[in-house]
Amino acid sequence: MTHTASDPRDSVLVRAARGLPTSHTPVWFMRQAGRSLPEYREARADVPMLQACRTPELVCEITMQPVRRHGVDAAVFFSDIVVPLAAAGIDVDIVPGVGPVVAHPVRTAADVEALPDLTPDMIEDIAQSVRLLTAELGGTPLIGFAGAPFTLASYLVEGGPSKNHEHTKALMYGAPDVWNALCAKLARISGTFLRVQAEAGASAIQLFDSWVGALSLADYRRFVLPHSTAALDAVADLDVPRIHFGVGTGELLAAMGEAGADVVGVDYRVPLDEAARRLGMAYSVQGNLDPALLFAPWEPLEAKVREILVAGRAARGHIFNLGHGVLPSTDPAMLTRVAELVQSASSS
Repeated sequence: MTHTASDPRDSVLVRAARGLPTSHTPVWFMRQAGRSLPEYREARADVPMLQACRTPELVCEITMQPVRRHGVDAAVFFSDIVVPLAAAGIDVDIVPGVGPVVAHPVRTAADVEALPDLTPDMIEDIAQSVRLLTAELGGTPLIGFAGAPFTLASYLVEGGPSKNHEHTKALMYGAPDVWNALCAKLARISGTFLRVQAEAGASAIQLFDSWVGALSLADYRRFVLPHSTAALDAVADLDVPRIHFGVGTGELLAAMGEAGADVVGVDYRVPLDEAARRLGMAYSVQGNLDPALLFAPWEPLEAKVREILVAGRAARGHIFNLGHGVLPSTDPAMLTRVAELVQSASSS
């Protein structure tokens, strides 16, 4: 395959994801598209979240905003993990201040059977958004993403966000056949969503398993790993690096890598050099500044960013990011300063 200098497939992000040499450590921020930016709040003023995610011109504008403002090394597709569920016809809504809420929780074999599948023709607008973006981004790569089967299942089973995942774990243990059927269906939905983005031009993809840190390693391997593997397998033949991220997943890092990742996202609880030790040299790492530290004074924040850059050298490759998403009240100027510091301090 031939690459041009402005080919996003040969960008610092993609190279770091593959463990290839880079001119500097690439940096982007989870949830950079939206939330903390005044221009985002303006663009989305009267538009409900799910509608915004299905409007290609708006998706393109919101995805581009942090690239213009912060000079980050990648754009992340503006969407939400429940978009593919809603697109398939599942009755889910994003309630401001609460999060995804499901009208009819899924808890029986009949409930699972009734869930629709997602086909590419249902999300042609997503492909259109990606094509608009890749045309505008030029050499800057676009990261596509989807929610992982466990996290999507948790929302569907609980009916919304949950602290303890009691219905989810009760289903896993009480009716493992129902659980596996549900996650197999969700893996197909996530896989289709990822594949549509990758085929339309995304240069990398990320599978978010926001809630999977609620599980022990044994439960992860038994109830989750096969389904996350199936979701990531959906793009295995497309030559796009795969990033796999979860929160509170220090005990699960190696297993998350085994699911089919090129890059394992590490939250802020585990230092990157320790994460690299747990993972071995088969994976690059992504992370892992605590998003709350963006509220600290610059001097200690700068010291922490430099410390993370040093720790990241222990891995095969390092993509600088936060240990979770940008908090809504973050000062955007701090994100810009961190991006500039990462790029300058790591330049070879």
